[in-house]
Order: sequence, then structure tokens, then C-alpha cells
Amino acid sequence: MQQTPNSNRLHIAIFGKRNVGKSSLINALTSQDIALVSSLAGTTTDPVYKAMELLPIGPVVLIDTAGLDDEGEIGELRIKKTKEVMDKTDLALLVIDGDGADLSFEKVWYEDLKERKIPVVGVINKIDKNDILIEHIQKVIDISFVKVNAKDRLNIDELKKAIMAAAPEDFEKSTIVGDIVKPKAKVLVVAPQDIQAPKGRLILPQVQIIRDLLDNDAMALVVKDSELDDILASLKEKPDLVITDSQVFKKVNAIIPKDVPLTSFSILMARYKGDLNTLVKGARAIDTLKPGDKVLIAEACTHHPLEGDIGREKLPMWLAEKVGGKLDITVCAGSSFPEELSGYKLIVHCGACMFNRQQLMSRIKKANIVELPITNFGIAIAHINGILDRVLSAFE
Repeated sequence: MQQTPNSNRLHIAIFGKRNVGKSSLINALTSQDIALVSSLAGTTTDPVYKAMELLPIGPVVLIDTAGLDDEGEIGELRIKKTKEVMDKTDLALLVIDGDGADLSFEKVWYEDLKERKIPVVGVINKIDKNDILIEHIQKVIDISFVKVNAKDRLNIDELKKAIMAAAPEDFEKSTIVGDIVKPKAKVLVVAPQDIQAPKGRLILPQVQIIRDLLDNDAMALVVKDSELDDILASLKEKPDLVITDSQVFKKVNAIIPKDVPLTSFSILMARYKGDLNTLVKGARAIDTLKPGDKVLIAEACTHHPLEGDIGREKLPMWLAEKVGGKLDITVCAGSSFPEELSGYKLIVHCGACMFNRQQLMSRIKKANIVELPITNFGIAIAHINGILDRVLSAFE
């Protein structure tokens, strides 16, 4: 459980005004003193993340945030960071002080969470301070509330039960590839060792997909693209499916027989983390690009770019060749994402293995609102190489 990537954990964010006990609550839920607690308002500045196991849900990430009512120029920046947390929130805890007199901040934030279709559990903290009636608060915010005293860790078990009851079952899909392979299927996994791959290890999508194949009783054969001809020659029968790194799509497509289903790690992650249909539609928008158009390339992880980097060198080069001229490329990485999307003609996102599904879907929704096409690396590369229909046929 402790080795589960954060991107595969249910993300539970704690929202509330300054000094309502959010940090004390996260300490109570984890039974650890991991968040700094002080009577001074505004102690929590940047969001604090804690990976843990919350039975019977399983692996989760708890997120402590700055106060909704933070003030001043720095306070506005803290609130901006808190709002960014909403993009990755699967379940929200809205914490209200035992006074509960002015709920204007909480009401606005609740409406935002509601609009995003994020389930919310209400928490009334410091019940010893003023044991007000839940009914009074529910007139303003119509959700269920649990009374606790986070400092003394009272009624935390009841809160955990409420969290379990409200946790969305579909916060992530049940399988990455298991729905398109049968037990005993022979799956050829082409895993060139990318320059960004950590030394001595496979990159995360490769690890997750191989594990998913094993969990679904398929037989995974893993090779580099340089040994692809050799493994095919050694097999008595054709593989049932080939999964490759998108960067070598052109080479692998030329080698693999046309009657063998072919897809990529990135395309599988597009199904698992996002909306495949929307991302495919976005790839076809590449045909409408003209030299000089603005394109946003978005990456989930932050890494030091090396020579031959996919997002900064290869994709811009391949897109320019397809379009017939240089494009105006902007690259954003990690949680950084432009608030203003007007002017862009296309977003090309990575496979988002470092994001939870909610975070990628939030970006897709933002693009949809302004009718901006969005696709991902693998789907875009397949379209550029003229094999998009082939690599999607595995899902029909």
C-alpha cells in the first residue's frame, strides 16, 4: 500500500477558513503530527500532502490547504494554490469552526466544489467551543455534517465512516488494459529505454501496464525496439497485442504485421486517466494547424530536459513537419497550467501517469469550455504518422 503511486490514490482535500483546525484534522485522521498546528491564523501556506492508507478505502492522499479567507497579496497567492488543489480533488472535507456564524466563504467554495461534481463531507470542528445545531449550518450548506474535536481527536471514527460512504468508487478506472486482453494472451511490450527513464528502472506507465497485464493473467514479453525483429522471429504464433512507446511508433508499425493489434503506453493512459474520444478528436485538429499557430505542450511531471526530449524537441519537430512550418510552442510542466487558454489552437498533453484522473479530467474540461482541442502525446504521434485508426482498433 505504501508503494502505491500518489496518482493512483484517492485524493481527499481539506478546505476551510484560517484557524478552523484543518491541520489538526489531518493529524487526527493520520494519527500523526505531520501538519504544523498553531493558534496563529495562516500557519499553513502551501498545500501539504500526506499519503496513507484509510481502510477500507485503501491508499489515499490527504491534502491540507491554506485558509479560504487568507488576506493580502501573499494570501491571494495562497488561495490560488488552494484553488489549484480542487483540480485534483476526488473528495472534499469542508471544515467549519464551532462558531459557524459567517458561512459566506464556505458557501462560495461549496458551490464551486458542487459545480465540479466533487463529493463533499461537512465537518464541524471545535464542538466544545460552541455546540451549535447542525440544522443551522445546513440551512446555508445543504450537506451532511459530522461533529468532531480534531485537537482531542474526538469522533474521528465517525468522520472516517462518512468519508468512506462519500468516496467515489469510480475515481479511477478498474484496469488499464485488462478489458482488451484475454487470459493467457501473449502481449508484446516494446520498451525502449528513454533518455528520461530513471537509471535501473522502467518508467511508471511501463511498470503499471506490465503489472496490469499480469493481474489479468496475460503473458507479457518485454523487449527494446532494437530486439523487436528477433522476438517476432522466435515466436511460433503472432502476439495478440503489441504495446509500444509512442516515440518509436513509426518503426514498430513497419515491423508488426498489420493484422496484429497495436497501441501505445500513452494511448492506454489516455483511456485510463482521461477521455479517449475527446483526445482523439483533438489529434485530428492537427490537420487544421498553420505555421505560427500557438500550441501548448503540457507535462504532468517536472524533469530536467535532456537532448532529444519528447515534449521540447521531438514533438515540436514532428508537428512542424506535419504542418509545414514552425509553430509557436509553449511548454508547461507539473501543476503549472495557464489560466488563460485563448490564443492557443491545440493542447498536447503527456500520458499524465503522475496525475490522478481528476486532475487530467479537470484540464480536459477547461479545454472543452473554451472549445480548444486537446490530445495527448501518443495519440498525436499516431496521427502524425498516419496510423491513428490502426492504434485505436484494439479498443473496438
